[in-house]
Amino acid sequence: MVTLAENIALVQERIAAAARRSGRRPEEITLVAVTKTVSPERVEEAVRLGLKDLGENRVQELLAKQPYITGATWHLIGHLQRNKARQVWDKVALIHSVDSLELARELDRRATAAGGRVNILVEVNVAGEESKFGLEPEAVVPLIRELTGFTGLRVLGLMTVAPLVEDAEEVRPVFRRLAALRREVEALHLPGVEMRYLSMGMTNDFEVAIEEGANLVRIGTAIFGTRG
Repeated sequence: MVTLAENIALVQERIAAAARRSGRRPEEITLVAVTKTVSPERVEEAVRLGLKDLGENRVQELLAKQPYITGATWHLIGHLQRNKARQVWDKVALIHSVDSLELARELDRRATAAGGRVNILVEVNVAGEESKFGLEPEAVVPLIRELTGFTGLRVLGLMTVAPLVEDAEEVRPVFRRLAALRREVEALHLPGVEMRYLSMGMTNDFEVAIEEGANLVRIGTAIFGTRG
């Protein structure tokens, strides 16, 4: 039986190889271990083995696990409902999934009232899948322009979830489009906006995502195995 340590080592090797193929150093890529439905004990083991960035899809699951895990940086990577913004805005280092002005406004309101700031990525539905959240690519620049006036937010990049396919090459254009969109936003030099991160790539397609510019990859199954 393959151990958690072996899974992590293999994923890190694959990340390093993809980084080198894209002309970057492996250290430039951050692995976010997706801990959805993984027990706190197993997550804690992963942290002991060197995984410091953890990603949760659901607010309640994140809040339930956090007290038991030390030495980790938390990311909210799943869809965030506006009415749950108050529970999580100050509990994570980065929210990957801001996809509306209303959600951004609520996060900004909470952060500003507390004298803090929340780091966010704007989620983009590049492939236009009806089942996925995220803005259409054409709506990204207008939204980010609006967000420049929000003192409680720091826009640090873009995120997408590619369609699930057998051959990752099929979704290369999705990642390429998000990378181009990042450059488009970057060229505007908007105040309070720093296109530091491209969050794209999961177990099925993270190597292609890295080759196209991803520097945050969200990987669960390849580390923890298939979950229900």
